[in-house]
Amino acid sequence: MKFRKNVLLSFVAAASLIAAAPAALATTFKMAIGDAAGGTQWELGSSFAKNLEQKTGGKHKVDLFPNGQLGSEEDTVNNAAMGVLDFSILAVNNITPFSPTVGLLTMPYVIQSADDAKKLTQGEVGKELTENTIRDAGVRIVGWAYSGFRVLTNSKKPVTTLDDLKGLVIRVPKNEIMIASYQAWGVNPTPMSWSETFTGLQQRVVDGQDNPYITVSAMKFYEVQKYVTNLRYIFSLEPLVVSESVFKDQKPEVQKAILDAGHEATEHSFKYLLETEEKIKKDLVARGLQITEPADGEKEWIAKATTTVWPKFYKSIGGKEKLDRALQTLGR
Repeated sequence: MKFRKNVLLSFVAAASLIAAAPAALATTFKMAIGDAAGGTQWELGSSFAKNLEQKTGGKHKVDLFPNGQLGSEEDTVNNAAMGVLDFSILAVNNITPFSPTVGLLTMPYVIQSADDAKKLTQGEVGKELTENTIRDAGVRIVGWAYSGFRVLTNSKKPVTTLDDLKGLVIRVPKNEIMIASYQAWGVNPTPMSWSETFTGLQQRVVDGQDNPYITVSAMKFYEVQKYVTNLRYIFSLEPLVVSESVFKDQKPEVQKAILDAGHEATEHSFKYLLETEEKIKKDLVARGLQITEPADGEKEWIAKATTTVWPKFYKSIGGKEKLDRALQTLGR
């Protein structure tokens, strides 16, 4: 009887190990995405998920949760820092409150082209900012979505000059640098969370907002906006972050797969922007949006923002020398 009992216990233990084996070998990560499916955040996340699954032989997969299903973009940073969320893709301005030096990338008119954005994020500047986010926010940047310049949209009138902004209620993220930019232009903007923005525009709580063409399309802002001003004050970057505690829990080969998958997804995002932005602009015009250029080559906008905003945030981005180094990197 004792022999049969021991055999039975051994069998049960072995069966338990077999049952647990797939769970030990396979992991499904959760990824929060702020935007709706169809935008550059979704494109980056989808590419990353595909790459990671291939690099780990199907052992590690990623479930994507778009349109703020797992909370606001700010909430996802907190959750990732605590290790209760694996990955998040969010606008760079929403990680800046947690790691202020990243605000360098939202300083108005620093980035003046897609190539500038790529050079900063994938060079020494980007590496330093990644280290800072690990230190400050408990998350690691492993990829970047390139979404294009944040253009200004509104439902009331064409805007080409700073005087045209008067009387408009403009939504901005809860980001000090972006708020200060509009204040430099003579506007007191309305900070509003991303999840509330479409409703705010629809109900005319706010008249306008700024985001890249790709985001305007993905979020269907053409349903509640009429006019677009082709501003180039901020190039929209959206980092893919992983919880640092989750990252450290992975085996070295999985960590490498995450980093490699992020790099490849970043390259895909850059290519995607170059291939699709003009098509999306034409589609938005076909849907009724009227696009205008800022008067005088945006000179007045640039002068007001750079002379007022830059000095105000030297300290938060790590000192004026950090901005100078970035500009030198860009050949300016």
